[in-house]
Amino acid sequence: MPEQLKNIFFTSESLESLAANIQSVYSEFDKDRFLELINDEAWESRELKEKMYHTTRCLHATLPSSYAEALSILEQIAPSVHGFEAMCLPDYVEQYGQHDWDLSLPALGHFSRYSSSEFAIRPFLMQDPERVMPYMLKWAEDKNPNLRRFASEGCRPRLPWAMALPAFKIDPSPILPVLEKLKDDESEYVRKSVANNLNDISKDHPELVLDICERWYGQSDNTDWIVKHGCRTMLKAGNPRALILFGFTDPVNVHIKNLQLDHQIISIGEVVHFSFDLLIDGGEPAKVRLEYVVDFQKARRKRSQKVFQISERIYPPGSHSLSKKHSFQNMSTRKHYPGEHFIAIIVNGVKKAKASIMIRD
Repeated sequence: MPEQLKNIFFTSESLESLAANIQSVYSEFDKDRFLELINDEAWESRELKEKMYHTTRCLHATLPSSYAEALSILEQIAPSVHGFEAMCLPDYVEQYGQHDWDLSLPALGHFSRYSSSEFAIRPFLMQDPERVMPYMLKWAEDKNPNLRRFASEGCRPRLPWAMALPAFKIDPSPILPVLEKLKDDESEYVRKSVANNLNDISKDHPELVLDICERWYGQSDNTDWIVKHGCRTMLKAGNPRALILFGFTDPVNVHIKNLQLDHQIISIGEVVHFSFDLLIDGGEPAKVRLEYVVDFQKARRKRSQKVFQISERIYPPGSHSLSKKHSFQNMSTRKHYPGEHFIAIIVNGVKKAKASIMIRD
């Protein structure tokens, strides 16, 4: 299993480096006290974000009591701090700077040139989006791609690992001018954020996103990629309008036959191979988006599903034999549990066949 992120970042070496960077611009910094505060009894048991929050609190205890002075020090060291450790700098603003927006909002932009303030900006957006969004519009035009990405990523309604933005779930219109500025951005890093923002919005306002995507589609290769990636949840759900936009065939004449698994019972950590026949009826080729969904048995009798893509192409009429494999290896992002699981084949958003497999310890 890959090493956990909490053991990769916030190491003794990286914290020593952080302290040394601070000391280089603030000679009165008590490096020893900072490291002593970090290494309390609970340090090793903390998860990644808790380590970040704790480190920020230790910075607050050892930096000047004046917010402006402390912020100036952190702004000076920002170019030299990397990895998750750098997230402590915007987190300092989130935890201790909500009383001084005139200092805090520009500081979040500064920190985003070197890491990202996508989590730290959200409490400010929650309190007063009308005051924050002009900054986001300005950052969307910056030469630095990190800052342009931040303009989109920070206002995503459903950013993973972060607090949601209920006001933007209800009315995403303040986000749209930012996305318009970035819809043909030269940076893939930025375009991916725009697509993810659209995908977030589509979960509450699918027709609005489809209006945007129909207007954007065909403008450029970059914009076409954003549109396709931004519609992925609707495509997985078989939204007819989304399918039509990308030319996918009505799945009524597409069938799945002979779905077979090579094992009916496997252990956690093993791989199952499965095969099936894709049948295209009629005399015309069909553009098909093939996916499979695994219905997982989770803890306490709960279940969850995850969709995986197989292929997306035009198939000629007739029968096509296909195969795939799926690993039930535990990962840092997914833990498997014993019990009955299901694998289903999806054609253009419609489940066409399903088989079960038993997973044991």
